[in-house]
Amino acid sequence: QVQLVESGGGLVQAGESLRLSCAASGSIFAIGDMAWYRQAAGKQRELVASVNNVGSTRYAQSVKSRFAISRDNAKNTVYLQMNSLKPEDTAVYYCNIKIRSAPGTSWYQVDSWGQGTQVTVSS
Repeated sequence: QVQLVESGGGLVQAGESLRLSCAASGSIFAIGDMAWYRQAAGKQRELVASVNNVGSTRYAQSVKSRFAISRDNAKNTVYLQMNSLKPEDTAVYYCNIKIRSAPGTSWYQVDSWGQGTQVTVSS
C-alpha cells in the first residue's frame, strides 16, 4: 500500500502564491515520475505538472511560467510552487506517482489517490 498526503492549499487572492507538498509513504522501493493533478468543480481531473527521476519537468500550457514542480527524493516528496494565481486555478489538487515496489519489478502508477488539498483563488 502507498499513501499520498497533500498539503499547503488555502484561500488566496489573485496574484498571490502558494506552495503545495505531497509526501509519499508505504511500500515503495523507488519512485519514478511524480505529478500534480487538479480537479475543478464539475470538471474532469487534469494533469498540471510532472517531474521525472532525473528532474525533467512538463507543464500544462495553462500554468507554464507560473507554476514550478520540484521533488526531494530523500523525503519522497513532490512540491508545486504556484505563483501569479488566477481564479481559474481554483480546484482540488492531487499528486500521483509511479513506483517500483521491489527490486526487479515493473514501474506502475499508484492507483490510490490522497485526499487532495483545496486551492481557492478569489478575484
